[in-house]
Amino acid sequence: MTTALITGSTAGIGAAFARRLAADGHDLVLVARDTGRLREQATELHDRHGIEVEVLTADLSEDKGIEAVADRLADRKNPVDLLVNNAGFGNKGRYLDVAMADELRMLKVHCEAVLRLTSAAAEAMRERRRGGIVNVASVAAFVPRGTYGASKAWVVQFTQGAAKDLAGSGVRLMALCPGFVRTEFHQRAGMGTDNIPGWMWLDADKLVAAALADLARGKSLSIPDPRYKALMGLVKVAPRGLLGGVTSRTGRKYGPQ
Repeated sequence: MTTALITGSTAGIGAAFARRLAADGHDLVLVARDTGRLREQATELHDRHGIEVEVLTADLSEDKGIEAVADRLADRKNPVDLLVNNAGFGNKGRYLDVAMADELRMLKVHCEAVLRLTSAAAEAMRERRRGGIVNVASVAAFVPRGTYGASKAWVVQFTQGAAKDLAGSGVRLMALCPGFVRTEFHQRAGMGTDNIPGWMWLDADKLVAAALADLARGKSLSIPDPRYKALMGLVKVAPRGLLGGVTSRTGRKYGPQ
């Protein structure tokens, strides 16, 4: 059996990855801040699928939490074959309305933690000449929309650059860029979702299935839905100034600020 480590595993996309990978027979290392929810999730997945599940409580906005997960990824005796860097959050409010401490916390989780955990995993995987890393970004990475989009743009650029550097090593890296997914994300950030059109919502389980298929095909970037692929195609040809105005207005309605 192979082992997958998932950050932010107790809800949303992370929980969907855990369900799918457990069903496929992978042992799991589940990472989140809430020990109680982690233990409940671990028990359910073990009982349902007969896999081994480790629980690792860690806050990735703190050095101690990042170091704990990096140490687990670096463990050569109990190797991790697939890393899913999923932990993340959004801040409600426009630029300069959000406290600097909250902005820095976002960068810590979305950028520094992703860099350090990817590096720890990739180094161990390269030695074994096999392994996969999925860094969860967002379609917000492709539009000029505040610090959330900027942090996710960093994830995309970093992941695709690292994938090129590790080409031929046996280590696959992929940035996953979903759109709106029915999870706890917006609720936790205090963002309303009533105005989001129904067609823009994605199912987390279907998203994960598409993402894993893209990883198996060796893609370094996954936009796992035809609707969002079409939208991102339009983004590429839209004038930057017009795009900035549109995303600013719609972002205040629909997405992370």
